[in-house]
Amino acid sequence: METLTLLRPDDWHLHVRDGAMLRTVLPHTAARFGRALVMPNLKPPVATVAEASAYRARILEALPAGARFTPLMTLYLTEQTTPEEIDRAAECGFIPAVKLYPAGATTNSAAGVCALERTFPVLERMAERNLVLCVHGESTDPTADIFDREHLFVEQTLAPLMQRFPTLRIVLEHITTRQAAEFVRAAPDTLAATITPQHLLLNRNAIFHGGVRPHHYCLPVLKREEHRRALLEAATSAHPRFFLGTDSAPHARATKEAACGCAGCYSAHAAIELYAQAFAAAGALDRLEAFASRNGAAFYGLPPNGDTITLVRRAHTVPESFPLAEGGDTLVGLFAGETIEWQMLPQGESA
Repeated sequence: METLTLLRPDDWHLHVRDGAMLRTVLPHTAARFGRALVMPNLKPPVATVAEASAYRARILEALPAGARFTPLMTLYLTEQTTPEEIDRAAECGFIPAVKLYPAGATTNSAAGVCALERTFPVLERMAERNLVLCVHGESTDPTADIFDREHLFVEQTLAPLMQRFPTLRIVLEHITTRQAAEFVRAAPDTLAATITPQHLLLNRNAIFHGGVRPHHYCLPVLKREEHRRALLEAATSAHPRFFLGTDSAPHARATKEAACGCAGCYSAHAAIELYAQAFAAAGALDRLEAFASRNGAAFYGLPPNGDTITLVRRAHTVPESFPLAEGGDTLVGLFAGETIEWQMLPQGESA
């Protein structure tokens, strides 16, 4: 039986929501990851240090007993964010990043930024205080084709932004295209990118296989096979500025299987196992630890985790759904009802 032991990985792009959903999904992440960068797109958004502190307290309260997991928080960038709030974030010790949502780009982004130039004083202060800008990189031009929105954002917004703020550290989140991967490779070391498991394992055909598959719908959407292959090559290349960020985004089944379904794939239930499947298919399991456990920590200026997890090549079936902590609805995970090849051993179990 093939086994793989890794330094415990980190998830540098995670949604855990709040309330019953938080209590449902957090144990999946806490079992696998040492740290996670928690996104701030609640309703209302987490836009101040005080709000982030209160949210962090709710996350810590929801952790299973004995869990060794540290939530790292983000602030939701708005046109009302002030440089003084950035100072407070830099000094609090648990907020390493601020999140840019172009208004209307994705779930709960209505409070995001319409005119980026209005945030320039804040971005300048972030560069001074060494806070990372995490970016949902899609154009919100209503005339833009949905499959072109990422590379339009990179060309029209990200490249000029990097020229204006050359010392600002930026993470282009959940990249989905060959062009984005090439842009990151060619960029200065102030730019990094996260890659999700669904964009490594699936192309856009998966959304329509045998009918519309709402649980494969996320933003940015899955792209052509050529882009999936380019992302897999980037992730397995050992390049230090590509690293793990699941963008695990839970929604109740009723809000996914709806006339206007929500965007987001829930992957936290088997996240590191799915990355192992992708890396194994590429013959690159020896490079998974760098991608999952080292590169992101280094970019954020943190040491890698000191403990390990063990994965075993043991085929098993993903549950059809997970019951929510309350309310009677369920949560459908990525690859629900399907067989995946890798499984993480529970703490204390040997292969």
